[in-house]
Amino acid sequence: MTHVRTGAERLATTPSLAGGTRLGLITNPTGILPDLTPTPDALMAAGAGLTAMFGPEHGMRGTAQAAGSEGDTVDERTGLPVYDTHKLSGEALDRVVAASGVDTLVFDIADVGARFYTYVWTMYDLMESAARLGLRFVVLDRPNPLGGTVEEGPLLDPAFASFVGRFPLPVRHGRTVGELAVLFGFDLDLHVIEMEGWRRDMTWAETGLPWVMPSVNMPTVDTALVYPGTGLFEGTTFSEGRGTTRPFELVGAPYVDGRFAPALAGLDLPGVRFRETWFTPTFHKHAGTPVRGVQLHVHDQGTFRPVLTGLSMLHVARTLYPEDLRWWGPDLFMDHLWGSDTLTRALEAGEDPRALCPPPARPEGPLLYDGAAQG
Repeated sequence: MTHVRTGAERLATTPSLAGGTRLGLITNPTGILPDLTPTPDALMAAGAGLTAMFGPEHGMRGTAQAAGSEGDTVDERTGLPVYDTHKLSGEALDRVVAASGVDTLVFDIADVGARFYTYVWTMYDLMESAARLGLRFVVLDRPNPLGGTVEEGPLLDPAFASFVGRFPLPVRHGRTVGELAVLFGFDLDLHVIEMEGWRRDMTWAETGLPWVMPSVNMPTVDTALVYPGTGLFEGTTFSEGRGTTRPFELVGAPYVDGRFAPALAGLDLPGVRFRETWFTPTFHKHAGTPVRGVQLHVHDQGTFRPVLTGLSMLHVARTLYPEDLRWWGPDLFMDHLWGSDTLTRALEAGEDPRALCPPPARPEGPLLYDGAAQG
């Protein structure tokens, strides 16, 4: 099988594509070539002028849990400084970028296609810094594991902007990181090194690329498929499966009984089946407590609608357990995940939240790839 040629692979082959002389690479373990060579190593070997690196949430090595990072370090293999960007924005982030001495920021991190996954907002904040500091910004494009033919869910309300959403995108945005960078519309020297051979309708398996965990709770492609829907359970007292080997595929709570799984199965949602299961999280919500719930099994990625599925699950959970399902996290985290307070208000009123979800649509421009393979 041939593989999609990523922006990182193209830059490692032709380092002049970056355009700068002192590159700062924003990356994590997903920054690899198809043969698993880390992008920093490949750029160093190619003489691309790499002088610094920047780590996002979870850290450049990917060791930290959600909302954590690794701090400033020195990369053992390259000897380059690694600057921690997590929880920095505005002038604080500008100071870090300026201190690095780079003239070009290069972004190479895999996204999973959900608005509330934070790496694209690290990119957003660093693009803002690049614009203020007059730096070139280069995006090494990678596939969206959910494909690029469908966007799902309402746009974020700017009043609820946060680090899980800074720009009006739908929950499932259907774009590559390169397309998002163009869409953000910053006034800066932006260059996207596009993929070759990627089609919008490709599954991950069809790309021929290895899967590397984008973060510690995103172990498989199956996790990414369900995440735009079951990730909403992060804002509730239900466990979203953190502390298990199947985060976001397992959803449940100690107060769930035998009605939950049959009620979900009875919805006959497209592309997915529900299996009743029990699990005991080792950390996070309900750690050490056996909980009852379901595992999602996606059997048809083409018809599966993760946001519709997540809303349906929330509706069933709130209907069956109105006294037990509560909101979780500071400042009504659910509102930031959803991008407005319409979901919490609908659930509290006993309304069906599926009415909040517009029909799935095809992403609209600016798009870098059409339906045919590029290259």
